[in-house]
Amino acid sequence: MTTTPRTLHLAATLLTGTVALYIVLVAFGNITDFGTNQQFVRHVLAMDTTFKDEDLMWRAVTSKGLQDAAYVAIIVWETVAALVLIYGTWLWFRRDLARARRFSTYGLLMLMLLFGAGFIAIGGEWFAMWQSGDWNGLDAATRAFLFSGVVLIVNHLAPSDS
Repeated sequence: MTTTPRTLHLAATLLTGTVALYIVLVAFGNITDFGTNQQFVRHVLAMDTTFKDEDLMWRAVTSKGLQDAAYVAIIVWETVAALVLIYGTWLWFRRDLARARRFSTYGLLMLMLLFGAGFIAIGGEWFAMWQSGDWNGLDAATRAFLFSGVVLIVNHLAPSDS
């Protein structure tokens, strides 16, 4: 069985739209239920539920102002990524393939940076989030990172002139 250019175009369109929907819902949830994930960010940055190894605790950010600034920056990043992916999805539907691929790539890379560099690397390793039984978002971050990466690959498989 072979994959046709139309099938790949459809896959790129629908998968980009799915990631756009996902990050819209994430950003919307963070905006409308600000306090829930605010606590998550505060605990991760404060490192207050880790093993509290004295060799690591100097990394903790305990200023609520800095913690909240980081959380707002995350929400802004998610919102911009959502808008870029919505636009990329629209371009896929319009069959403006070069721009669709470009904007989808930008949005997907934004998510991969947020979840890969932000949550997995910085949160998981620098702030030792992996040590926390209560405030560990590594599984969710890994899912979002891999989901975005798979869609990025599909976007680049779709032919430019389908």
